[in-house]
Amino acid sequence: MRIGIYARVSTQRQAQADGLAQQLERLQAHAYQQGWAVAPENVFRDDGYSGATLKRPGLERLRDRVAMRELDGILITAPDRLARNYVHQVLLLEEITATGCQVHFLDRPMSQDPHDQLLLQIRGAVAEYERSLIAERMRRGRLRKLQAGVLLPWIRVPYGYRVDPDRPRDPAGVRQDEAEAAVVAEMFTWYADEGRSLYGLANKLHQDAVDLLRFSGERFGSYPASLSN
Repeated sequence: MRIGIYARVSTQRQAQADGLAQQLERLQAHAYQQGWAVAPENVFRDDGYSGATLKRPGLERLRDRVAMRELDGILITAPDRLARNYVHQVLLLEEITATGCQVHFLDRPMSQDPHDQLLLQIRGAVAEYERSLIAERMRRGRLRKLQAGVLLPWIRVPYGYRVDPDRPRDPAGVRQDEAEAAVVAEMFTWYADEGRSLYGLANKLHQDAVDLLRFSGERFGSYPASLSN
């Protein structure tokens, strides 16, 4: 069984007072009692990092290993070592257990006791609320940007235009593609002046080896550029 252990102290003074070493010693001893071997690369520690933030190097490495499904279980002394914020605890536990990895707390082990099961249900409800809140905030944020004209509504860049690859949704980065703009202008000329059908235009584009998938951007929620000569 691939077991990892995680320990954290909030201040350098705690770290210097062997608070971290004591946690690691307890965790290693518990793993030994269970017959679990802990490889050195599976020991994750954060010295002097607050539990109020998720930006911790040891925690980041742990989450990466879990995401790659390289751990079957994690030992931690208590939930507050994982995170101080209750919502953060819920989100981390959900993220970890979703991969099949189990989290074991030495001081507050979870069981089938009704009280523990109620806590699990509360955690799930809080996690669902947090996800819904974040999604709504993101939706409203995008809507405000769209209304203010600082966010492009395109799902796919219309034929005849290019955007800044580093800022694809920034209106300030939009520019014409001269070659594609000429094709669009020619299409309008053929359709308006020469009376060609849409089927005929499609055949002409095919004969000229124009990227039809890119040209027919309306299939993806955007339209070819209506550009003048």
